[in-house]
Amino acid sequence: MRMLRWMCGVTRMDKVRNKCIRGSLKVAPVTEKLEGNRLFWYGHVKRRDETHVTKRILNLHVDGWIGRGRPKKRWLDCVRTDKKEKEVSDSMTDDRTEWKKKTCCANPK
Repeated sequence: MRMLRWMCGVTRMDKVRNKCIRGSLKVAPVTEKLEGNRLFWYGHVKRRDETHVTKRILNLHVDGWIGRGRPKKRWLDCVRTDKKEKEVSDSMTDDRTEWKKKTCCANPK
């Protein structure tokens, strides 16, 4: 955000909201870009053949000791929430164009 403010010539003292700055420069929020990239990689791995290393690791289930407290957030947990937000399912990964259309986060125009 600091770089965007610098590009606009706006400081924090000017009290201009981040949303306004992103809108004037036509830049998508970083969180949406991260969600899109995570789902892009997930779709790429799901389309791989079953013998590929990344596909085997994605399907790997490890049972082990579970400690006290809240469980750590894993990559697949983030992917599940992203899929829920974008309303996509695993069956959509086979069609690359549909998957990209649903999950891609382009910069606003």
